[in-house]
Amino acid sequence: MNNFENLGLKPQLLEAIVDMGFQSPTTIQEKAIPLLLAQQTDLIGLAQTGTGKTAAFGFPLLQHIEAQHNYTQGLILAPTRELCLQITHELQAYSKYLKKLSIVAIYGGASLREQERQIRKGAHIIVATPGRMKDMLNRNMIDISQIAYCVLDEADEMLNMGFYEDIVSILNYAPQRKQTWLFSATMPKEVSAIANDFMESPVEITVGQKNQATGNVSHEFYLVNTRDRYKAVKRLIDNNPDLFAVIFCRTKRNTQKVADHLIEHGYNAAALHGDLSQAQRDSVMKSFRLHQVQLLVATDVAARGIDVEDITHVIHYELPDDTEVYTHRSGRTGRAGKTGISASLITPKEKRRIKAIEHTIGQKFEQKNIPDPEEICKKQLFHRATEITNTPINQELNTHLPQLEELFQDLSKSELLKKVFSAEFSRFTDYYKNATDLNHSSPSHGNTGKDTRYFIGLGARDGFTWTSLKDLLREELDLDKNDIFKVDVLNNYSFFNTESSAEQKVLSSLKGFSFQGRAVQVEVTENKPHRKTQRKRRSSDRQRNQHRRKSRRSR
Repeated sequence: MNNFENLGLKPQLLEAIVDMGFQSPTTIQEKAIPLLLAQQTDLIGLAQTGTGKTAAFGFPLLQHIEAQHNYTQGLILAPTRELCLQITHELQAYSKYLKKLSIVAIYGGASLREQERQIRKGAHIIVATPGRMKDMLNRNMIDISQIAYCVLDEADEMLNMGFYEDIVSILNYAPQRKQTWLFSATMPKEVSAIANDFMESPVEITVGQKNQATGNVSHEFYLVNTRDRYKAVKRLIDNNPDLFAVIFCRTKRNTQKVADHLIEHGYNAAALHGDLSQAQRDSVMKSFRLHQVQLLVATDVAARGIDVEDITHVIHYELPDDTEVYTHRSGRTGRAGKTGISASLITPKEKRRIKAIEHTIGQKFEQKNIPDPEEICKKQLFHRATEITNTPINQELNTHLPQLEELFQDLSKSELLKKVFSAEFSRFTDYYKNATDLNHSSPSHGNTGKDTRYFIGLGARDGFTWTSLKDLLREELDLDKNDIFKVDVLNNYSFFNTESSAEQKVLSSLKGFSFQGRAVQVEVTENKPHRKTQRKRRSSDRQRNQHRRKSRRSR
């Protein structure tokens, strides 16, 4: 039948595997399934997203459940509603031949009372997000006092999202004598802390190296000026006509802005971020899975739990602040044995961060050039020509064929081809007619030594610190965080610097700028940092670092 027969699974599960078309187990499945079937043990499974972790814990869990006993025996915690539903649907498919086995999903954004009703009808396995699970436990709507198995899926993601206290609270409702299976793509200190506190002598299975990215993904970066980021991402899209991608931005504001620009330029794009309602997020994800949306522009938090197998590219419009987040981003492509590309747009100042990511993921990046306009137009031309060649002939056109032949009788074959493809490609040729080279060539402000200082009528009274003002300016100006420097915040106003080459952009972008309904003045001023504010900032930094160290020790 297939290699799953050798793992020790019962016939009903093997029958479901055949129905689903699985041919052979992945590495994590091959290592975890026999172990979890044969031993009563805690387990840490380290493997990248998309390597089949759900089946690795799902099949053993289903085989261990005693359906004749109508109480909750297994709990699976997952970071997002999307992943919670995905795990539930997969387990239901795996268990289609197991009689009277009930699996219930618990997540926010749905009726609390309806979920309670499903639980009371009987739930052998509960798949839940930490927030909703904790809420229902506090309301005595769920009883997990008899569970024998607890699975923490995407544990690093849950902890990155701030669910540490929720997870600890939930596990305190569960019995001490249970098996805990922790699956994660990376192993940061917070995941180790959970393992130390709630697991007993766990067996560790690692597929690849810890924190290593999947080998199915190639990593590349493009060196561009900050102001050219959008033009660059547009060229990458145009140069890959069959691209189906997630584009990652750091902030909700940039996410929406990039998506809006792409839509304005005729692309099937959509934004996914925390300001959307759950119904809007569900609609966007449904459209993306059906390929009605070709480009999903997302924040890291909103994209957690996305599991779409045929994503061809992950594009990092902006690199994440945390190198481990890069591992999760790039893991959205190259899934289910397919290959993928993870492409990063970076400024020269960020080049050192590529080295840090290479060290984290254990793979090298290839530096590439942004495609030139001629190359893009040629690729689009022949892509469309191939589409036309492969288009099935609509026989209903036979009726109109004589008239069409008469209409084009004075045109030669070459003239007809030119007219057809001129009509098809005016959008590309017009857009790229006077396009310039976007690959970085100019030096940074650190090399020129020329910078401009600005006055802005926002200060501490408006709730700003130098870091929060810098973040606001970075978003308004679409500049890298390193392109705004010497930020000094006083009570009623502030100062900041950029390289002089950005002066015109700063003044034009902030012309007519308002904050909370109040007009804000911005102008060039004398290029001297404010010493008093510098001292305050250094003192604030020291206090913040001391607080962080105390917080870590208190854990």
